[in-house]
Amino acid sequence: MEKCEKNCEKRLWSNTADIPVFNRLHGDAKTDVLIIGGGAVGLLCGYFLKKRNADYMILEGRRILSGTTGLTTAKITAQHGLIYGKMIKDTGYEKAKLYFDANRRAIEDYREISKIYPCDFEEKDSYVYLGKGEYKGTDSTEALKREAEAVRRLGFPATVEENIPLPFETAGAVKFPGQAQFNPIKFFSQIAGGLNIYENTFIREIKSDCVITDSGTVKAKKIIVATHFPILNKQGAYYIKMYQSRSYVIALENAQNVEGMYVDGEENGLSFRNYGNLLLLGGGGRRTGKKGGNWEELRRFATKYYPDSKEKYCWAAQDCMSLDKIPYIGLYSGTAENLYTATGFNKWGMTSSMAAAKILSDMVMGTGNRYAEVFSPSRNAIKPQLFVNLGESAVNLIGFGKKRCAHLGCRLKWNKAEHTWDCPCHGSRFTESGEVLDNPANRNIM
Repeated sequence: MEKCEKNCEKRLWSNTADIPVFNRLHGDAKTDVLIIGGGAVGLLCGYFLKKRNADYMILEGRRILSGTTGLTTAKITAQHGLIYGKMIKDTGYEKAKLYFDANRRAIEDYREISKIYPCDFEEKDSYVYLGKGEYKGTDSTEALKREAEAVRRLGFPATVEENIPLPFETAGAVKFPGQAQFNPIKFFSQIAGGLNIYENTFIREIKSDCVITDSGTVKAKKIIVATHFPILNKQGAYYIKMYQSRSYVIALENAQNVEGMYVDGEENGLSFRNYGNLLLLGGGGRRTGKKGGNWEELRRFATKYYPDSKEKYCWAAQDCMSLDKIPYIGLYSGTAENLYTATGFNKWGMTSSMAAAKILSDMVMGTGNRYAEVFSPSRNAIKPQLFVNLGESAVNLIGFGKKRCAHLGCRLKWNKAEHTWDCPCHGSRFTESGEVLDNPANRNIM
């Protein structure tokens, strides 16, 4: 396999469309609804609020679409791993059904909007596969059958497929027909074109009725924090309710047309989808600040299974992982009246962003949304992952290290694959010289 240059990061999506440029906000301003963040959630919130003739404004600290939205593999699906059997057990049938229906509705919304904004939208079947052996103490084949049955209980025709076109042996896969994939930058760059957006307007402080930027104060009746990881520490406790995960992608020429979208049911497995003549191979993931396989794991796989392929692009993404595999969408905290957020998409950001934008735009307009309950950020947080997160924070807060995160002071770890300083507590990342790359930190380190 022919590789990209060593340590490169060549993004695919940003090379396929022109992203519009917006002015910086100068001086003070006011609006009914202020949206912080120019990624998928922020832009879709603006899109739906504009359709309802609302008074809104979007502020982006850098350039729109410069973060996670431009780094996705862009699968649009309600199949978010092997989650529905467990979700029915843990939350009950009704909430699992609401979660599933919200994501199915999101697929249909993308389908309709893509008719207006061409974005290489393609209907594709989605698959979650397992390797031979056991999955969480159960035979893999039986685990797949149980998940398919759980999904059928929710009213969707999921099936188990024994023979799938991947280049290694599996136990089969759960198939969701009629899902989709697209080019996210083509889609969102067109969405953004008609919106009220200000770029390079960095938020320094969020208050109950305004935000402080580098250039002035913006007063707002309602504020939506759509910054990937919520940047306000005083409410919501997101820094213990989530952790962040790095994952990696290489785009290969002359590899394979897999005729669908595939993801491993095991955490940190491999994913597959095609875009034109490219195979997008994803994986190599780990908790931010921890060691993992990164691009080298993917390149070893490609060398073994696609020896004649050529690597055209490689990039990495960061995802917020919630305690129970359900995103946090709604009021920022139980005590917040006019502050909202959407985060914790668990690597399914495209579908979740659409669902979040519909819920939040309804909430700020006072119309309510029947799906909101299942995503409430104030739901019970006593989950096993909570104690793992607390443990990571404790170890890295008291541990020795010269480089400290600008968020809450955790010691940083050197990421030699990407030449960055990464925080294993909450996922903030910094360049080698100390410039902030990923929040929740909102300032540089020395």
